[in-house]
Amino acid sequence: MMHRTHDQILTASRAGLAHLERNAHSAARAAAAAPAPTSPYKGASEQLGARIDAAVQEDAPELLALSHALHEDPEPGFEEHRAASRIVALLGARGIEAEVGVHGLPTALRAQVGDGTGPTVAVLAEYDALPGIGHGCGHNIICAAGVGAFLALSRVAEDIGATVLLLGTPAEENGTGKELMARAGAFDGVDAAVMVHPLAGADLTDAPFLGLREVVVEYTGLAAHASASPFMGVNALDAVVAAYQGVSALRQHIPPTDRVHGVITEGGTRPNVVPEHAAAHFYLRASTVEALGELSQRVQRVFEGAAAMTGTRVAVRWDDCPPCLPVRSNDALAARFAQHLRRRGRTALPGSAAPDAAQGSTDLGNVSVRVPAIHPMLAIAPAGVALHTVDFAALVAGEAADSTVLDAAATLARTAADFAADAELRAAVADEFAAAGGALDVEKLLSTPPTSS
Repeated sequence: MMHRTHDQILTASRAGLAHLERNAHSAARAAAAAPAPTSPYKGASEQLGARIDAAVQEDAPELLALSHALHEDPEPGFEEHRAASRIVALLGARGIEAEVGVHGLPTALRAQVGDGTGPTVAVLAEYDALPGIGHGCGHNIICAAGVGAFLALSRVAEDIGATVLLLGTPAEENGTGKELMARAGAFDGVDAAVMVHPLAGADLTDAPFLGLREVVVEYTGLAAHASASPFMGVNALDAVVAAYQGVSALRQHIPPTDRVHGVITEGGTRPNVVPEHAAAHFYLRASTVEALGELSQRVQRVFEGAAAMTGTRVAVRWDDCPPCLPVRSNDALAARFAQHLRRRGRTALPGSAAPDAAQGSTDLGNVSVRVPAIHPMLAIAPAGVALHTVDFAALVAGEAADSTVLDAAATLARTAADFAADAELRAAVADEFAAAGGALDVEKLLSTPPTSS
């Protein structure tokens, strides 16, 4: 665990850190005892896999330089112009043309090798950062690993008869960029999508990513002098506080996989004026689309109840940003990833081995219900270092992170090559995807705002 100051220890939950460490130790024991991962499919030849490994090693200086450059120059979602330019320059040096500003987003990127025939695999790269924190989610690693996998695949795409796409996907943190790109056709004709994400603790083939939607609630009351005539006012801040407390009480009675968290964004201007307007912003998360819909209904009733209690008017606005769906990982593809990762001295466990490792959300979920996909998590930091913190941001350009960039690039490329080269594996991937529900109409899911009825 990283050293923490006395003040940080007082602020942080000792019990929470201990819980994370227990989970990490359990995962480490499971990894040590885990048998070598197996897959019944042949995949690509070992000779081709060796060429992929060699390509990643050849490109290692440029890939690590890209990771470090992004780390030193973080850009928030929808503003990743310099990141996209760096990717274009690296691809251009390898003779590959990339287009920026595709699929409706100014900082989205697309490059292709192959003639458009045969199986099509998309390698996804994120490169947005967190305001005030920088790359506290390690998207510099995601980007460099994705670019590395794509460059390696460009050396062998003709041999396996594949079309390989590199899709640069902006604004994972603040805009559900992949969903916006998908609505503009980015994944049309794609047979599988792969990416990897850094983590603290254990290597995982998948993780329990939750569905996410956001809601803004605003209350309108009546201003009055808070001392001379408070009885003439209707306090909107009271309504927001009641709503916040109602959500807090609700948390005790929702499944342990569900989450609700929010902030009060407006609460008045002066203590001597009864607040006429107040507002709050909440995120809701759940492990299934159905559970997310039910949680949304319950939170809607809390908001309306707070208005009834205080005599205010309420306006509830759902989904300014499109929702993220829970990730549907493809086990047949993930098994190939785990097998290749083992070659590099790492053991990837299923997400159930570390259930609390990554209960956040990602817009890869929206891709994973359109096409078969994987989103493995690879450790670059010890347990107890949380994502979205300056502690994690300090580690994503370190030695362990650099090793992970190269491990991930080679492993993603080998997995994609297996998919393209092995018809039986492709059939198994497609069958599993169909059995899980097939392609969903994501735009229609959760499209109706909740009501109190």
